[in-house]
Amino acid sequence: MKAWQLTGANQPLQRVECPDPSPGPGEVVVDVRAAGLCHSDLGFLDGTLTALLPKLPIIPGHEVAGIISAVGANVSGLDIGDRVVIALTESGAPGWSCDGGFADKCLASASGVIKLPDHLDFSQAATATDAGQTAYAAVVEIGRLRPGERVGIVGLGGLGLTGARIAVLCGAEVVAAEPRSEVWDLAKERGVVEVVSDVHALAPHQLDMIIDFAGVGSTTAGAISAVRMGGRVIQVGLGRNEATIPTAELVFKEVALLGARGGHPGNLEAVLDFMAAGDLTIPTEAIAFDDIPNAIERLKAGAVTGRLVAES
Repeated sequence: MKAWQLTGANQPLQRVECPDPSPGPGEVVVDVRAAGLCHSDLGFLDGTLTALLPKLPIIPGHEVAGIISAVGANVSGLDIGDRVVIALTESGAPGWSCDGGFADKCLASASGVIKLPDHLDFSQAATATDAGQTAYAAVVEIGRLRPGERVGIVGLGGLGLTGARIAVLCGAEVVAAEPRSEVWDLAKERGVVEVVSDVHALAPHQLDMIIDFAGVGSTTAGAISAVRMGGRVIQVGLGRNEATIPTAELVFKEVALLGARGGHPGNLEAVLDFMAAGDLTIPTEAIAFDDIPNAIERLKAGAVTGRLVAES
């Protein structure tokens, strides 16, 4: 099979030919039909997150959907031909703990594979595994959103737009901060009532919670300054590994600062349910498998709206 392989930090992806994976007990092989690109992939390439990988070289790609083409022993409830998505679980994920979806085929634990409704397309399903699941966890699980609360979203990329929509679906009044005005209308179509260019401009809204999907340092500090007294700031974005925060405001305002990552059991199913009902669509742009390296450069340059998905 063909694959894109990461060999080390600050090294370009390498196009390789490697043997097709073979499923062991409790495993399946998925023929990849859609593989989403994520800012985490940039972190693996530029050294920011490379140390988190268990091995090098590795095939990236952790947003994966496709069709089962082989089933190992001791697997029940899954068959060749099933349309599935590979969940990101706490015990492992493709592209993080093992070879992922930037390839023709992907090996997966059967326990982390979820069947898809026939009407849900592969690209949407793939983005649900990270952009959807991560946003859901931040808004609902870590953020503990209650209907009627006022919520701020910082950063309207693939995760931020999804988080905004999920917050709206859960009964929140949602405003957002995003310097790229070209995505403002897209946010408003998803129920966001107002978009500003800087997080500090959210302060008059007296927000109960602000979720920072950008994480470029200044946004974390700005969220603490802008949230109401006793409010919550949920940190998701890792645009930078460190942030300088206003500790006096954090203490005086009794702000809760919480981190949210990936997602947890049940989150992906909830996102897929929203999608199946037609309530949630993650903005995507289809690219070809051969264009993955160029698409990574577009991500690096900030020239992407929504989620890029390699389709086959």
